[in-house]
Amino acid sequence: MVRKPQPPQILCVVGARPNFMKIAPIMRGLNHPQTGLSGKLVHTGQHYDAAMKTTFFEQLHIPQPDIDLEVGSGTHATQTADIMKRFEPVLDEQRPHAVLVVGDVNSTIACALVAVKKGIPVIHVEAGLRSGDRTMPEEINRVLTDQISELLFTTEKSAADNLLREGVDSDRIHFAGNVMIDTLRYNLAQAIPAMTTTSGLKKNGSRLDLSNGYGLLTLHRPANVDHPEVLQNLLSALVDISRDIPLIFPVHPRTRQRIIDAGLEPMIASSALYMTGPLGYLEMLGMMKDARLVLTDSGGIQEETTALGIPCVTLRENTERPITVEQGTNTIVGNDPRAIHACVADILSTGGKSGCIPELWDGQAAERIVETIALWSNGSL
Repeated sequence: MVRKPQPPQILCVVGARPNFMKIAPIMRGLNHPQTGLSGKLVHTGQHYDAAMKTTFFEQLHIPQPDIDLEVGSGTHATQTADIMKRFEPVLDEQRPHAVLVVGDVNSTIACALVAVKKGIPVIHVEAGLRSGDRTMPEEINRVLTDQISELLFTTEKSAADNLLREGVDSDRIHFAGNVMIDTLRYNLAQAIPAMTTTSGLKKNGSRLDLSNGYGLLTLHRPANVDHPEVLQNLLSALVDISRDIPLIFPVHPRTRQRIIDAGLEPMIASSALYMTGPLGYLEMLGMMKDARLVLTDSGGIQEETTALGIPCVTLRENTERPITVEQGTNTIVGNDPRAIHACVADILSTGGKSGCIPELWDGQAAERIVETIALWSNGSL
């Protein structure tokens, strides 16, 4: 009996919450019977919360990881090193055709380094994004991963300019679109309404009233939360803004600890700034979809709000996603309270930037990625 040859195996890596949204449509595409490929999933455990992990995998219809490295948290050096040590035996056992990494977290660069040193090609999805700020650990991860990748899939055309400027061969660069938007479009009809998610929120005995709209806030970047004075100034401005429109604040565990350490809980408690725990994907999607505006320092949320047409106020000095400013609904204000106030006031009075949907943010990026990988794997590219 002649054994049927096994399809080329692509070992896909996730490590942190933003990776899940990016990998979901890729895994569906790789394991479609007509692609001639096979996808296996490795979860490094870089961000680990048992309840949230289960929620994300169930909501996004991601198969349970074939391999879980269970690395956990740590400093950048410790975490990166631990991932590398645990990932190497996986490659020796699996012997994949390629390793696919997404985004810019520590898992991305750690697994890419191990793969390339063992002669296994690396595929980087969301390549070429640059903020120009090398004090951001993510910027270092992006630059280094792109330099050692065989196939680089970009979300916007300016990313290719960045890669070419850094010496990446044009034959390795492929403009595919944005897999984050694939996931958003795929799940939009199932988004959980904000009224449902916030039904239990109360302050001083009164329930949160969303009848006149609300803003959504996320905050986790070290530049904003690791310095008590900066964090206090930011939260003071946001408390002021909450007098005009209630703000719902799903709090990252690290940010919550910084707020506690800085003694800022009483200031928040007396305001219309409502803190919640971290939200699942469908809950967060519903919160964004129904918001009058979103204030954030997250890169992915800048993209999602542009796709949804929701005004976004980015609490950073720069962005690696310039298309969200040039074409989308995003405005960069930094962490200056006056700039934040002015931008929010404009949105509340005029509705803010309308923006447009960038090219190839059409929900079919993963299909283009998988098609290109299939051509590359059989030597047709």
